[in-house]
Amino acid sequence: MELKEYPDREMLALSLADRIASQLAQHLRGNDRATLCVPGGTSPAPVFETLSGTDIDWGRVTVVLGDERWVDGDHKRSNSRLLRRHLLKEKAAAAGYIDLYTGDATPDLAVDGLAERLAPHLPLTVVLLGMGNDMHTASLFPGADHLQAAMAPDAPPIMAIRAAGAEEPRITLTRPVLCDAINLHVLITGPEKRDALERAQKLDPMQAPIRAFLDEATVHWAE
Repeated sequence: MELKEYPDREMLALSLADRIASQLAQHLRGNDRATLCVPGGTSPAPVFETLSGTDIDWGRVTVVLGDERWVDGDHKRSNSRLLRRHLLKEKAAAAGYIDLYTGDATPDLAVDGLAERLAPHLPLTVVLLGMGNDMHTASLFPGADHLQAAMAPDAPPIMAIRAAGAEEPRITLTRPVLCDAINLHVLITGPEKRDALERAQKLDPMQAPIRAFLDEATVHWAE
């Protein structure tokens, strides 16, 4: 694990957006397409705001969320809603987007179709993960109903999952597809999440799912 500390959150957002853009551009120099996987929540919004205006060939980039709450795209808790507001605009409006919410009655019904859509875009070029104070990442929550299956080496790329810490059913990319990313970053801010990160390093991934990704990740932190 590489830990990068920043003097403030603004510097973190600017630096991380530049790093992601550079990695996407480098990949596109030798490949037809690139795929960017990003988290929901409000923490990455400043990164997205900067990234949306960067001058890369967004028409050859596909964006996908690492997980989604099973709510309509206009719902206030929709990760897609935040993504459209902060990332998929300006120059980044030209990017392709795989929406994990399909409108099916349950996420379980959407898994097979989404896996087919995702397959041509693997391995993921750049993955940005967040982390909760409970050490979950994506929708890989401690105690989730299908966590063991989602963390297994032979897990399908995407799964439906439910957890006490999640208000709605979720759909999430799984450990192997996230771990296989060419470039892997984790974004955390504040002292509570720094403490959670340090705890996670001493725990089993079933107790602290973020632990499964730390060895290969660059972790970006600011107070």
